[in-house]
Formats: sequence, structure tokens, C-alpha cells
Amino acid sequence: MKLLRAIDLPPLWLGLFAAAGYGIGRLWPIALPAGGAVGRGLVALGVVLMCLAAAQMVARHTTFIPRRDPTALVTSGAFALSRNPIYLADALVLAGVLIWSGSALALPLVPAFMAFITQRFILGEEARIAAHFGPDYADYCARTRRWL
Repeated sequence: MKLLRAIDLPPLWLGLFAAAGYGIGRLWPIALPAGGAVGRGLVALGVVLMCLAAAQMVARHTTFIPRRDPTALVTSGAFALSRNPIYLADALVLAGVLIWSGSALALPLVPAFMAFITQRFILGEEARIAAHFGPDYADYCARTRRWL
């Protein structure tokens, strides 16, 4: 049981959703015009956003590991765009992989992934952050959306 909790991380779910989408694309391939370039661009944008957000968290000496207690509230840079820029980056990577691989029919997996991640990780993280940072976090939530 402890092992399952240890591997229950967003990259695992991103990989599973991408694999499911890739499988759908192999069964019912639908390529979008310029899909390769658009898909690669979305993946690159996602990776850059992920790295920027993670670097900001490391610089503030707080965790980016889900289910761990934060030690700092990061609200600038990538976190001014979204309260969850790393999860947003995951969604961009997923969309990019699906478009790049000719799996356009699987694109509904992107909002499904976002809903899943919200339930599985974000809501708990928000509760922990609110408990640690109270009114400062409430102010941040009032001016910055959860996703985009």
C-alpha cells in the first residue's frame, strides 16, 4: 500500500492518460493540419512552464511534491498565471503529445485529465496551503485562477 502511494504522482497519471490517448489514436487515427509542429510546440511550452514553476518553488525552498506541506506561498512568475502551473504544464504536454501523435480523437482526455488531477491532487493541496497561509492564500485565490 505504501508503494502505491509513493508512485501515485501526477507524472504517472500523465503517462497513463498519454498512453490511453496514443492507443485511441492508433485505433482511430486523426491527424490535425500542422499537428506535428503544433504538438511539439505545446510539449515544449509545457516543459518550459514546468521547469520555470519548479525552479521558482525550489528558489523559495518549498516543495513541489504533492501531499507534502508547503513552506512558502509562491504567487509570482508562473504562479501569477495559474495557481497550478505545473499541472497546467502537464495538460499542455498531454495535449501536445496527442496532437503530435495524430490522436486528435483522444483530445477529450485533456479536460478529463484536468478534472482527475483536480480531484486527486489539487483539492487536497489547496486545503493544505489554505491551512498554512490563510488570508494570504485566500487573496491569491481571488486574483489567480486554479488552471488558467
